[in-house]
Amino acid sequence: MGDLPLETSIDGLITPSTEARLPLPDDGFFRGDGVFEVMRCYAGSPFAFGEHLDRMERSAAAIDLEVDRAAVESDADRLLRRVGDEDCLLRIVVTRSGRRVMSIESLPEHAPSVSLATVTYSPTVILSGVKSLSYAANMQATRIAKKAGADEALLVTAEGLVLEPPTSTLFWVSANGSLRTTETGAGVLDSITRRKVIEGCAVEVGSFDLEDLLGASEAFLASTTREIQPVHEVDGRPIPTDPAPATAKAAEAFAAAVSREAASR
Repeated sequence: MGDLPLETSIDGLITPSTEARLPLPDDGFFRGDGVFEVMRCYAGSPFAFGEHLDRMERSAAAIDLEVDRAAVESDADRLLRRVGDEDCLLRIVVTRSGRRVMSIESLPEHAPSVSLATVTYSPTVILSGVKSLSYAANMQATRIAKKAGADEALLVTAEGLVLEPPTSTLFWVSANGSLRTTETGAGVLDSITRRKVIEGCAVEVGSFDLEDLLGASEAFLASTTREIQPVHEVDGRPIPTDPAPATAKAAEAFAAAVSREAASR
């Protein structure tokens, strides 16, 4: 990777990220009242850009927040022109005060596989499916899991139903051989990467007990930043990562989706 310009756009004004200033007051900052999207850019082009903005509009509508999509698209285009053909992340935030905040960020490093610890969680029905700025509970869940010696949290209901990790989707191969993931109706996010895996693989979507996951022959996380990341342990119970044919197939399906979009530009 070359010298990636870590820059931020606020209402179209581009500055180095370390110099960016957000006018206050703004309930996006004060109360976490707003929506956001993060997308991975391959060679400077954001993957599934339209799908991410569609979801942002749905999230905004759910909390009665207006989003000027044309302005968001224009700001993003101007900011991405400065990236060139680098791989990076593009973060887009729209706050309650109507501020459009975008930043270019370096790709985070992820380990070859990840361990999970369950954290009991009750989805907020009023924000179900909304990618809002109110992520404090998600981040605390990760800290709880790390204190327990795991890499990441796995949110489960008080009844023991599997939800999702705080910033990704979980897939696993059940004892009956089916690849499974939790239905969005349970309160999990309609992840873009999740969609691509479901489109490219045979996936059983539903409501599943934690015990089903603990008996899995393989499992993986899917997200914008991770792409496909194998899971090697849940609550101290080992999950095989080699061989992991379903994980490999999901990675191939996602890579194919990225390639198809790149070819269509």
